[in-house]
Amino acid sequence: MPNLLLIESPGKLKKLGQILGSGWIIKASMGHVRELANDGKDSLGFDLGASAIDCRYQPRNARAQKVLSELRQAVKKADRVYIATDPDREGETIGWHLQQALHINNPQRVVYSEITPQAVRAAIAHPRTLNQDLVAAGRARDCLDKLVGYTGSRHIVWPLNNGAKSMGRVQSATLHLLCERERQIQAFTPQDYWSVWVTYREGFKAFYRSSPKPQRQSTKTPEDTGIEKESERVTSQERADTLVAIAQSHPHQVLQVEGKQTPQSPPAPFVTSTLQQTAGSRLHFSPEQTMKVAQSLYEKGHITYMRTDSVILSTPFCEAVYQYLQQHDPTNVPRKTTQHRAIKGSQEAHEAIRPTEVNHLPQQLQRELSSDAARLYELIWNRAVASQCAPARLRKTRIVTQSGDAHWEARGQVLEFAGYTCYWNNLSADSVLPALAAGLALQLEQAQADQKQTHPSPRYSEPKLVKLMEQKGIGRPSTYAPTIKTLRQREYVGLLQGKLQPTALGLELDGALEQLLPDLIQPEFTAQMEAALDAIATGEQDWQAYLIGWNRGYFAPAIAQAKSQLLSLPAFAEQPPTPVKTRPERSTATKAKPASGQPTKTRCPACNEAMTKVPSRSKKLKAKHFLKCSGATCGTVMFWHTKAKRYELPHAQRQALNPDVFVDHPCPVCGAMLERYAYTKDGQDKMMLRCSLLENRRSKCKEVAYFQSRGEFWSPKFGTLKLPEPQV
Repeated sequence: MPNLLLIESPGKLKKLGQILGSGWIIKASMGHVRELANDGKDSLGFDLGASAIDCRYQPRNARAQKVLSELRQAVKKADRVYIATDPDREGETIGWHLQQALHINNPQRVVYSEITPQAVRAAIAHPRTLNQDLVAAGRARDCLDKLVGYTGSRHIVWPLNNGAKSMGRVQSATLHLLCERERQIQAFTPQDYWSVWVTYREGFKAFYRSSPKPQRQSTKTPEDTGIEKESERVTSQERADTLVAIAQSHPHQVLQVEGKQTPQSPPAPFVTSTLQQTAGSRLHFSPEQTMKVAQSLYEKGHITYMRTDSVILSTPFCEAVYQYLQQHDPTNVPRKTTQHRAIKGSQEAHEAIRPTEVNHLPQQLQRELSSDAARLYELIWNRAVASQCAPARLRKTRIVTQSGDAHWEARGQVLEFAGYTCYWNNLSADSVLPALAAGLALQLEQAQADQKQTHPSPRYSEPKLVKLMEQKGIGRPSTYAPTIKTLRQREYVGLLQGKLQPTALGLELDGALEQLLPDLIQPEFTAQMEAALDAIATGEQDWQAYLIGWNRGYFAPAIAQAKSQLLSLPAFAEQPPTPVKTRPERSTATKAKPASGQPTKTRCPACNEAMTKVPSRSKKLKAKHFLKCSGATCGTVMFWHTKAKRYELPHAQRQALNPDVFVDHPCPVCGAMLERYAYTKDGQDKMMLRCSLLENRRSKCKEVAYFQSRGEFWSPKFGTLKLPEPQV
């Protein structure tokens, strides 16, 4: 009788069939096959007893029911059954469900992190039993997530009657991070400051410093570092003018010259979160797209398992890279292997993401792979090889000059030895300073003060949110992308100019949970639950005792208290809505009475003045108020759109827009509409998007510029914006 190998994804069938050959039957479970039933109290599918938990499982859906029926027939025909689900906590739990549902008496659990002949055959030659601690952690997560999600949604979220569908243990904590940042942005008040600088005929630029002492070393990663492009912030025009006058009226000379050689260690190989972040910034992939493409590479045997938080690489791979470098790049062979620091809280169940074979070069696989897969594979290959290379060497220079009692500083950086940057360049471009000596007189060329304005912290892109979730301990590698996807599907957040922005619904829900369940949405609280699940996975904590105690000590009393507070909960209509996405023609009214009512932070799409909330008893309105412009000469009004969860202009005004000029997307700085702008460069007609308000383009929105490229618009500061081509 043949052996039976049970796997999760059908994408692995062909590759595993080639490896194992005849005598094997390979069947895919198509992912999860069972889930908790939707019965009992709050449809949880389990009962929390005094000392034990009774779980009731059912097939996940009709397809899972059919798959289980087919697998039962395969089990009957097999001599031995091997369970080869994914090598993580979730995969172990799926394996346990298969054992239970198929009544397998003695399953052989095999684990491999790459689909190569050597790894698969070695795993089958050394099977083990299912790890019940990992299974317990997986079952605990399922029960915990359903307890929080179902109970909280049914008793707290639904009674709000605002269109919100759900809350969740990881979902709500992540939403809170986004809403906190959004409220900081809305409450931010810009402050003017000046950056004062000088240029010398000797060929360099220096910035004002109040002291000649060295600046504190930056804590930024090599991905973010660069030569400073501002002086110390000068907070008044008077002081800025004084510094410029000092520079112009006093002789300049070199005060200090410093130079030192600094090694720069290579970055660690990819883990799930860093892969998602880098694919987002370099390839413009969403976390979901990154994981989908990585899954295809794993199933075809090109990379190791892509859900990991370990930066460790296997010894055979490190030796293979060493041999590759000796043969092709001997100057990059390191004197000693770089030791990469483990991520805080990482489980390190298996190694980092890497190519399965270092000699499978990216250019060799381009014909075999899709464009996206080839680009992601090249990213993974380069990062893995770079992590094993010699450090780069930088020559950093610093020149301090003086004029009167003012000091000026210039910093330079030159790459003297490329090292790992041959494969992974994360350093800023060279900035060369002239060779000078202390005491040398300098010839001033220009002195100037640039007026600037402080900006609020930016909204998070999807990759940046993944990084934050990892830092805060929210979720695990397998949950980052699904959590962000859920927030977008629930319309709690939207993607605007490549950044995640909470909608009015998301802000309202977060505001309610902040009052009703304040602990549950805090990242630290969620991280504590993740730590408890890790303790269960290592056998240090009994999962049933933990869950029963957590519910009895915190969750049940918290839900009861929140339910009692619902009746006295204040209206959440005060939450600022999402930015206005339309801009009407200027009102023909010459004199309009200023609106009276409660001020809001929404800006008028016509004149950019603040809108005020005006109460109304009209039965035609979906809300008991409307917004009116506070400007004395503008009569713009906006009404609440229940389905879209935002304020909108009257339909007639929206129709008046010229679709060939205006774009139905707001300016990321001021919220006014973007407009198309045609121009000519190098003899070619080109198109860009810019803020439609002339006065803002000359001031705070002067950096808002999206350039057309390959059917989409791209801004170096605000990311990619995809739009349909204008109608001709």
